[in-house]
Amino acid sequence: MKVQQKADHMKHPYTNQLIHESSPYLLQHAHNPVNWYPWGAEALNKAKQENKALIVSIGYSSCHWCHVMEHESFENEEVARIMNENFICIKVDREEHPDVDQIYMNAVQLISGRGGWPLNCFAIQDGRPFFGGTYFPKDHWINVLQQISDLYISDHQKVLDYATQLESGIQQSELMVKVDTSEKKLGVKILQKMVNRWEALMDHTHGGPTRAPKFPIPNNYEFLLRYASQHGDEHLLKHVELTLKKMACGGIYDQIGGGFARYSTDEKWKVPHFEKMLYDNAQLVSLYSHAYQYFKNPLYKQVVAETLSFIEREMTSPEGIFYSALDADSEGEEGKYYVWTKEELESELGGDTNLFFEYYRINNDAFWEHGNYILMRTEHPEKLGEKYGLSEIELNKKMACLKEKLLAVREQRIRPGRDDKSLTSWNAMMIKAYVDAYMAFVDPEYMKAAFRAAYLIEKKFKKADGGLYHTYKNDEAKINGLLDDYACMMDAYIFLYSVSLQPEWLNKANELALYVQQHFYDEKSGMFFYTSDENEVLVTQKTEVYDNVIPSSNSILARNLKKLAFYFENSEFEQISKQMLFNLEDKMVDYGSGYSNWAMLMMDFLDNNYEVVICGVDALTKLRQLQKNYYPQIKWAGSENENKGFSFLKSRFITGKTLIYVCENNTCQLPVESIAETKNILGN
Repeated sequence: MKVQQKADHMKHPYTNQLIHESSPYLLQHAHNPVNWYPWGAEALNKAKQENKALIVSIGYSSCHWCHVMEHESFENEEVARIMNENFICIKVDREEHPDVDQIYMNAVQLISGRGGWPLNCFAIQDGRPFFGGTYFPKDHWINVLQQISDLYISDHQKVLDYATQLESGIQQSELMVKVDTSEKKLGVKILQKMVNRWEALMDHTHGGPTRAPKFPIPNNYEFLLRYASQHGDEHLLKHVELTLKKMACGGIYDQIGGGFARYSTDEKWKVPHFEKMLYDNAQLVSLYSHAYQYFKNPLYKQVVAETLSFIEREMTSPEGIFYSALDADSEGEEGKYYVWTKEELESELGGDTNLFFEYYRINNDAFWEHGNYILMRTEHPEKLGEKYGLSEIELNKKMACLKEKLLAVREQRIRPGRDDKSLTSWNAMMIKAYVDAYMAFVDPEYMKAAFRAAYLIEKKFKKADGGLYHTYKNDEAKINGLLDDYACMMDAYIFLYSVSLQPEWLNKANELALYVQQHFYDEKSGMFFYTSDENEVLVTQKTEVYDNVIPSSNSILARNLKKLAFYFENSEFEQISKQMLFNLEDKMVDYGSGYSNWAMLMMDFLDNNYEVVICGVDALTKLRQLQKNYYPQIKWAGSENENKGFSFLKSRFITGKTLIYVCENNTCQLPVESIAETKNILGN
């Protein structure tokens, strides 16, 4: 044993409290000379005992600049000595503790007007922040450490004053006002104004917004597609098509292995920040599936198929749940795993080199740096097929074979690191993505993947009281679930019901809604807190309402409550959902891209929202035929067998027939039997 301990010490001369954690990000720092602690009572109590300020350093496993700061500062013995002597140092995985991250991110944004990761905050012993920033180069970090340490000792009252001011600012930023809804009415004019102002910020050359970096924010395009299709806005539809095509053909999309990187550093979607996140790819699978339903563009089908192949190959555990992320770096270089030199490609492609080079723009378009190229797909493959005498089918087969060959070569390289923890909310998004893909393409493997993950979450992620845990790894679930875990899981359950008509999933969604109402609801504001009443409050309870790369937990929840109000005839859910929307209505007009899911909720309340109930022995067959089409406004229901468990199924079964009931605004059409008649009623 002593020999082993000596060997471990020679290999890792330093080991801190993070060694007992399961988060890959925390374990990356477990052998830093910094005496890191995980977030929790132990660190806060130690700060009180030793009368030291806290350093709360927050990041995540695939964050490039987090790795840079670790290498420059946290692996440096001189820097570690200053940190250890003067502070109690806490490392936080923002994906494990987004609730903690939100508080300190808010503080840094109030201090500096900007945020990002790594996030480094100084706090007093109860956790209240008083200073912070993002990435600090080594020398700057040392200066900050010394200045903060001196201030904490020489003018402690000033530190307390800063903490009080920041606390007040954070609390003020979280204030939500419950508006009076008695005189308010929803109207489409708000959406029209929002879209008109939003259009000025759209890049009609390269797609996406008129700025760089460009993030693919799927919910923005979900809303724009729905709004444009419902209102016949051809200009807006073209912008959606342009954006989806540019992303699919650009470097942000992994042309060899499938899947999207987190964002593009330039306006042309060419140079990605190469990390791959589960939440991005889940939402983009849903978006491209919906876009295929509307436009029937085979490129979208290819993107979905390749991205789900990537998810299965690299992001799915042997159990069938989904990992969180892949790093941007490998061998210490960002993107090294994904880029190619001309020489590498020529040696593998042989006689197909010229075709491949033209198809993937291996010229000035795709050139990156240091002789490397980022593959970018031609936007006009039909012209290339004509040039090389290949039909569309022949060209597609040829490129698929070449990509498969290069993927095999690439898989021999040293892979980027993988964050192999599983988060409830992100897994729920991936389940929904598989369901959306199944609706569009009716591939039974997509259905199997969705249900396998859902059953595992039921088995592994559930608390004894019916609630959810937030994170899972090594057969252990931990950390109380956050509002987005519940909201996204409810969403996944509703979609599992919508595609299978199995009532258990609808009941599970309703059970979570009732749990959330009990543990997260703020009667004063009419909104829901991000953390439950079981969590210790740090500075303030956050109410997440802003739709970012992931829609806000409140907006996802509000849309779920609107649906469940129909399924369970729950007027209280309907009123809560509407109150939440009215609370945010005035903010939507000026910044549509930040409230796109709230805008979808507004559309859920406006006209042309249908309930389609299919009853009879062929219910699932007819359901699948209808769901191949683009119907974002429909709540699906039905059963193959007479079932009196739900009121919407009562008195709707006739022996020997499968009837389709279409209802709108509590008014039902006469039932029909054919898909054509149903589509005619729905306007498609």
